[in-house]
Amino acid sequence: MKLWNLSDWTAPITVAARQFTGRNIALAGAAMLAAGCQVVPKADVGRASVPTAPSPEPSATALPTDTGRHRIALLVPMNGDTAGVGRAIANATTMALLDTSADNLRITTYDTAAGVATAARAAIADGNKLILGPLTPDAVPAVRAAARPAGVPVIAFANDASLAGPDVFVIGHMPEQSIRRSVEYARARGAARFAVMAPEGDYGTRAVSALDNALRDFGGALTGRQSYARGNTSIVSAAARLRAAGGYDTVLIADSARLSIDAAAELQRGSRNRSLIVGTELWSGEASLARAASLEGALFSAVSDQRYGRFADSYAARFGTQPYRAATLGYDAVLLTLRVARDWKVGTPFPKGELYDKGGFLGVDGAFRFNRMGVVERALEVRQVKDGEIVVVASAPSGFGR
Repeated sequence: MKLWNLSDWTAPITVAARQFTGRNIALAGAAMLAAGCQVVPKADVGRASVPTAPSPEPSATALPTDTGRHRIALLVPMNGDTAGVGRAIANATTMALLDTSADNLRITTYDTAAGVATAARAAIADGNKLILGPLTPDAVPAVRAAARPAGVPVIAFANDASLAGPDVFVIGHMPEQSIRRSVEYARARGAARFAVMAPEGDYGTRAVSALDNALRDFGGALTGRQSYARGNTSIVSAAARLRAAGGYDTVLIADSARLSIDAAAELQRGSRNRSLIVGTELWSGEASLARAASLEGALFSAVSDQRYGRFADSYAARFGTQPYRAATLGYDAVLLTLRVARDWKVGTPFPKGELYDKGGFLGVDGAFRFNRMGVVERALEVRQVKDGEIVVVASAPSGFGR
């Protein structure tokens, strides 16, 4: 099972100027619109303004000499099945440069669809000092193998904490953190006996482990578990087995909104005492949850959408289409890089130690920071399905204490 949910989210909000931990990250509004701006592999997207004089075209194999800007590589798929996500992330990096009027970064896009290792080696050979990407967990080892000997750190968009290390920072949305936040909230409101339904494969294994860890820290007992091959019939059969066994008051369903609705309908069938259903970050942005009677009262945790709607509107104005939800990872990675770049001398190694700021950073997806293992920690809100709506019942923290 892939760890990314690639569905489009289209909620309405504009990225506004904010301050976080006393450091400014400017996010300009509609005046910075640049309709028709496109990102293509190996293109220079570092400047927001149009040059007053023509510049010589770079060769097919080398970037032009640049003593005023930091070279940053973006490794995403620009062709193939996940090209839409890759292009959305690439466009979002351009958008971040335009919104901030940044002129000190040169971001060059390398297409991983032609080979992850090849793209990573090209990025290193071109003199990039930081790599943003790749998109998927299975691509990270090849990028790390190319980047580590050159001392180039990687900020990967993957969501597998096990990939993080001294030279790889993982910035994707973690299911473990979503589950932990929801369990903490549910426990504080009386949930005591938990069961879990998880698909076979890596995501399901991680979900069960996350539930175990959360119950160890917040109390409560794991009283039932059912696994299944992904599919409507299989998950419904697993739900029937779990319902027959009983002994729980709360059920974590670690799957998509569509399959969770089917499973919850079976779990609640004929029951006078409804169980509390808990979902994961895969539910975020899914309007169908509010229409499902079986999920009334269900909980899940995710990053706040407070700023996302305005980001999506601005993106659509520039690029003529709605972004994939993962596009914010590219935008926030550029904001992060810009903050670090204030004291970074061009041509020197990227100061990765600055990424461990305990106070964290602020992006479209809210507050985040990296722990000492290089894993992102995000401020998550808790949402509940209630009376045909999805409402926030516990806000995301605005920042992190030092």
